[in-house]
Amino acid sequence: MVAVTLPDGSKREFPGAVTVAQIAADIGAGLAKAALAGRVDGKLVDLSYVVEQDAAVAIVTGRDADGLEILRHSTAHLMAQAVKELYPEAQVTIGPAIENGFYYDFSYSRPFTPEDLKAIEARMDEIVKRDLPIVREEMSRDDAVAFFLGLGEKYKAELIAAIPDGETISLYRQGDFTDLCRGPHVPSTGRLKVHRLMKVAGAYWRGDSKNEMLQRIYGTAWATKDEQAAYLKMLEEAEKRDHRRLGRELDLFHLQDEAPGMIFWHAKGWALWQVIEQYMRRVYQDHGYQEVKAPQLLDRSLWERSGHWAKYRENMFTTESENRYYALKPMNCPGHIQIFNSDLRSYRDLPLRIGEFGQCHRNEPSGSLHGLMRVRGFTQDDGHIFCTEDQILEECEAYTRLVQRVYKDFGFTEIAYKVATRPAMRIGEDAVWDKAEAALMQSLDAVGIKYEILEGEGAFYGPKIEYHLKDCLGRSWQCGTIQVDFQMPGRLGAEYVAEDNTRKIPVMLHRAILGSLERWIGMLIEQYAGAFPTWLSPVQCAVACITDAQQDYAKEVAAKLHEARVRVHTDLRSEKINYKIRELSLQKIPYILVVGEKEKQNGTVAVRARGGKNLGVIKVEDFLAMIKAEDESRAQFAH
Repeated sequence: MVAVTLPDGSKREFPGAVTVAQIAADIGAGLAKAALAGRVDGKLVDLSYVVEQDAAVAIVTGRDADGLEILRHSTAHLMAQAVKELYPEAQVTIGPAIENGFYYDFSYSRPFTPEDLKAIEARMDEIVKRDLPIVREEMSRDDAVAFFLGLGEKYKAELIAAIPDGETISLYRQGDFTDLCRGPHVPSTGRLKVHRLMKVAGAYWRGDSKNEMLQRIYGTAWATKDEQAAYLKMLEEAEKRDHRRLGRELDLFHLQDEAPGMIFWHAKGWALWQVIEQYMRRVYQDHGYQEVKAPQLLDRSLWERSGHWAKYRENMFTTESENRYYALKPMNCPGHIQIFNSDLRSYRDLPLRIGEFGQCHRNEPSGSLHGLMRVRGFTQDDGHIFCTEDQILEECEAYTRLVQRVYKDFGFTEIAYKVATRPAMRIGEDAVWDKAEAALMQSLDAVGIKYEILEGEGAFYGPKIEYHLKDCLGRSWQCGTIQVDFQMPGRLGAEYVAEDNTRKIPVMLHRAILGSLERWIGMLIEQYAGAFPTWLSPVQCAVACITDAQQDYAKEVAAKLHEARVRVHTDLRSEKINYKIRELSLQKIPYILVVGEKEKQNGTVAVRARGGKNLGVIKVEDFLAMIKAEDESRAQFAH
C-alpha cells in the first residue's frame, strides 16, 4: 500500500505505486483536467512521476505560482519546436521561464522579422492542436552530447558537456522535437493554449560579450485568456506611461550616445529632482541625520580593504595618477566610514546617523541600460547609521516607520517586505549573521509587518530588508533597503570608546529610502503618467493672457507666484487663448491661470485645473493659499 498525504491533511491509500496524474484523477475529474504537475515531498515533478512509497503530495495547477512557471517553461519549448519546424537551420540554446513569460535564444543566419514571429506563433498554435505528449527521458552525459551533436545542435552539446560526469541528464520529447531540460513540464502541448510572442532582442551566448550574438525571442504565457488580456492591457498602459517618451515630451531629460548610461537633465527635470532632494533633505534633518559629502574618487587600497574590489571590480570605473590607482565610487559606505573615523567617537555619540546624496558610478553592460531605470551614473539618498548591537532593533524599527511615511507622501501605499539572508559568497562568521538576521526580522515583527524570506540574497557583508513598492499598474519596484553590517566597519578600522573605556567596533546600518534618484524619478513619471501632484510638478501653474493688453498683468501675477516660491510659467505669446490652453494642458501642468481684461481690472485669475476642470475666478491670494495647502498635505495624493 502507498499512503498519500494531501495539503489539507487528508490521506488516500493506493494498492501500489501510483503516478501523480492518477492521484489527481482519484481526487476528482476537475482537478485531473487542471493538473499541470505535482509536488512530492516538496519536490516538483511531472504528472507521470511514480510515487512508490508513502509521501506528501500536492497537485500543481495554473493557479499556483509553480504551475504558471512550468506552463511558461513548457511554452518556451513549444516555441523552440515551432522555430525548428519552420527554420531547421536555426540552433536552439537556452530558453527559461521569466516573470510574466519566457524567452528562447537562437543562433540563426539572418534576423527574425515581425512576419517570422507571426509565422512562429501560428505554428505554435498548430502544435498545440496536435496535443503532443511531452515525455521525460534520461541519458548519460556522453550519450546526450552525442545525441545533440548528431542533430547539429552544438550549443546544447556544449551545455551538456559542462555538466559533471555521473549526473543524470533529462531530456523532454514532444513529437519530433527533443530538448535538454531539468523539468518538470506540462503533460502535453494541448495545455499551452494561451501565449503571445512579444519581441526579438539580441543576447550574447552565455551572457559573454566575447561570444556570438544570438537572437532572443520573448513571449508571454498564462493559464487563462483573461489573465493574458489583463497583462497585455497593462503593457499597453505602461507604453503610454513610458518615462523615456514622457521625458522627451515634457522636456525633463534626454540621453545620448556620447554619455551612455548618463542623464542630461533639462531645467524642468532638474526642478523635479530638486523638489525630491529638498524633501529628502528635510527628512534627514527631522530624523537626526547629519548630511555629509564624501569624495567621488578613492584609492584602490580602500576598496580592497572594504571588500568591494574583490566583489565589484568589473563594475568599477578606474583611473591612474602619479602611480596611484583610484576608482570612482560605486557606493558610498567606505567614504562614510572615513568620516566616522575622522574623530574619536564615544558610545554617547551613538547612534550616529549620516546621510549623503552620493553620486555613484557602476560600469553596467551597455545592453542592460534602460532610460532612468538602469544607468551608469546615479545618485542615492544614501545613509549610514553607526550604532551598538543593542541599538539595532530600535533603529531598524524606526526606519521602517519612516519608509512608510515617505512612500505614502509620494503616493505609494502598497509595500511588500522581504528579508534577504546570507549568500553563499559572504564574509563573517555564521554566529554574527545569526544576530544580524534575527535583528531585522524582530524589527519587522515589532511593527506588526508580515514579510517574505529571500534565502541567500543578502549582500556579501550582511542581510537586509528590501521594501518593494507596487505602482498603479500593479508592477513591483524594489527601492528602499536597510542592511545590518558587522563586517565593514572593522575592516576599515572604525571603533568607538565604550562605557567601560574599551574600544569596540560599531555596527553599521546601510539604508536608502528612494534608492537611485534617477530610478525613483523614472518610477514617478510612470506612476503619474507625467501628471505629477502639484507639490512635485516641475511647473505648478502657468499664467496665460488672452490678448497682448494683459501681458503686464500676467507678468505681475507670475511675479507674485514666483515670490511665494511657486514654480510658474508665463505664456505671453500672441496666440488664441484656446490654443495656449491646449498646448499647456499637453504639458500636464496642474493649474492654468487665464487672465483677460476683467481679471486685470479685478486683480483675479480664472483657474483651470488639470483635466479641464473649471475652478472659476478667484483672487491671486486665494489661489496661493490653495496651492500652499496642497504642498502641506502631500498624503492626499496617495492612490
